[in-house]
Amino acid sequence: MTGLPHPASALVAQWGSYLAHDRRRSPHTVRAYVGTAHRLIEFLGQYRGEVIQPSGLLEVGATDLRAFLAARRGGGLGAASAGRELSGVRAFLSYAAQQQGELPQVPRTRAPKRPRTLPRPAAPEEAVALAEDAGAGASQAWMGARDLAILLLLYGAGLRVAEALSLTAKVLPMGETIRVTGKRSKTRVVPVVAAVREAIAEYVSQCPYRIAGDVPLFVGARGGPLNGDLVRRAVRAARTRLGLPHTLTPHALRHSFATHLLARGADLRSLQELLGHASLSSTQIYTKVDAAHLLDVYRHAHPRA
Repeated sequence: MTGLPHPASALVAQWGSYLAHDRRRSPHTVRAYVGTAHRLIEFLGQYRGEVIQPSGLLEVGATDLRAFLAARRGGGLGAASAGRELSGVRAFLSYAAQQQGELPQVPRTRAPKRPRTLPRPAAPEEAVALAEDAGAGASQAWMGARDLAILLLLYGAGLRVAEALSLTAKVLPMGETIRVTGKRSKTRVVPVVAAVREAIAEYVSQCPYRIAGDVPLFVGARGGPLNGDLVRRAVRAARTRLGLPHTLTPHALRHSFATHLLARGADLRSLQELLGHASLSSTQIYTKVDAAHLLDVYRHAHPRA
């Protein structure tokens, strides 16, 4: 089982703390990378038939990494996940070397190739219908107003779920823009359309808990921070009731926001700023989404397509 105590456990724990506090990585990323480190050490112990000490990590070669990835792929790990696993391994081995006073010399191993898939945007009416149905399906009226407000915010401002749930009551009363903290604690300013502002104001007015100061803007049934899984669960139920595709997730609303803006003439640099992408290459994929949409329309509409 991953994470069992071994001689290098302290080093892995130290690395997790470094990622969280020094590198300011998200809790999800820290958990994933720490798990990868434990899996690597346990695999090496079985592969070499010996207990792996921290010093033994300095001797990991390309053959070891290829064998590790082969074992992970053999266990059903997809190409994309294998690439992330390899990224975590490289980072951990570099850290292990630095902590032992050595220069990082991570063996070069290529990540499995994977096709770059395009985000699947929802039509505007589907996005709105999903938000409204999720709100209507809530057990209490104020929770329904909350879910509606969150999903409209994701679609109307292009936020990630974690970004929306990290907002505090300090954004109230909400104006035409809000400051959002994204990945690696980077902040950006995004516009908020009137429909979204009205939905949030309606939720706040119905919420039985006081939403003020440093209190999370979106709260759960007991007034504490809302769990993102509850948002995803509400979306799954709503799309099932509406017969919408399983690809219509909360994150797909963010993709839809980007695609629809690009279709309306937004330039890539502005879109990059709105989405909080670190590089323009992350944003350029939406040009392919738009082209794919146009081609799909052509194939369905042109008599000789």
